[in-house]
Amino acid sequence: MPQEFEIAVFPGDGIGSEVVVPTMDLLDLLGREIGGYRLHFETVPAGAAHYQKTGSAFPRESMSRARAADAILLGAMGLPGIRYEDGTEIAPQLDLRFELGLYAGVRPVKILPGLPEILANPKFSDVDFVLIRESTEGLFASHGKGQILDDREARDTMVITRETSEKLFDFSFRLAQRRKDNGHTGNLTCVDKANVFASLAFFRSIFLEKAKQYPDIVGETAYVDATALNMVRQPWDFDVLVTENMFGDILSDLGAGLMGGMGMAPSADIGANHAVFQPCHGSAPDIVGQGKANPTATILSAAMMLDWLAEKHNNRACQHASDVLTRAVEIAYAGGDLLPYELGGTAGTEMICQKVEEGLKVVLAS
Repeated sequence: MPQEFEIAVFPGDGIGSEVVVPTMDLLDLLGREIGGYRLHFETVPAGAAHYQKTGSAFPRESMSRARAADAILLGAMGLPGIRYEDGTEIAPQLDLRFELGLYAGVRPVKILPGLPEILANPKFSDVDFVLIRESTEGLFASHGKGQILDDREARDTMVITRETSEKLFDFSFRLAQRRKDNGHTGNLTCVDKANVFASLAFFRSIFLEKAKQYPDIVGETAYVDATALNMVRQPWDFDVLVTENMFGDILSDLGAGLMGGMGMAPSADIGANHAVFQPCHGSAPDIVGQGKANPTATILSAAMMLDWLAEKHNNRACQHASDVLTRAVEIAYAGGDLLPYELGGTAGTEMICQKVEEGLKVVLAS
């Protein structure tokens, strides 16, 4: 009997449903072809549009469904014109991270073949690294808690705890080991600003303690400003990086830029028992309904979801499906004739999904 998994789907706002629905179709096709597992999707409401209609951005029932699911697939949330009374954006995806303890934000940066090269260097096609962003504390711990004092001073507080940092570093070292086993260097770099902030000196000290427990992995440290520089100068030298929440937010967008933009960049937020998979892009209300939304990041996020389910539940079929879907995306772009709108081309949602589906058939037939 195939192993069955319940997937909570949050289409969210803007182009969220435009990229999530065809991704679900591809996942259905893949599951039928491979067998050994079955995904059951349940669409769950949340987001800025839901807040505008009901006064609630994230209903309790939606959180309960997310908590009960085996994995969560999310489209995009937030709309620039709809905000909370304090002026902050409506971002239920942050609520998911905090409520479910999703401490590890995983942002792969890998160059797909056939796309314009962002950097003119023969090594650029070798770029293949993973940025791990702590997702529940750091400077983001102040989300909804910042203070403005008498209209003269504003304060947000950085929070670094040993408990979360140790979990984060264990996760990062294990990922580095897994990548090393698959032919990568396995080097893990802790990115911080330990020369300025006591909180990040503490962060680094915990990393160095943890490094002693993983003698097969080279554990290095680097300052965030130097890392940003080297992500442009020589990104092919990185394998796995781990950093604080705000730094990770910034550097992951730089990584997405190397890939060609947010529409190409997948992500996951992973905890001990739950995980959310979503594209790095936003809701893009300016292109809603035009067929221009790029589903690539969502499709690759779905491949990450299958990989996580495979590891968590020891399901080889899910792992095979993840590999097939990732390879199908690579094949779709390899010919060089598939160029999304945001990269100056004319390939929209339907065309990209069609090419990926064709890639699936090629991989499955090989």
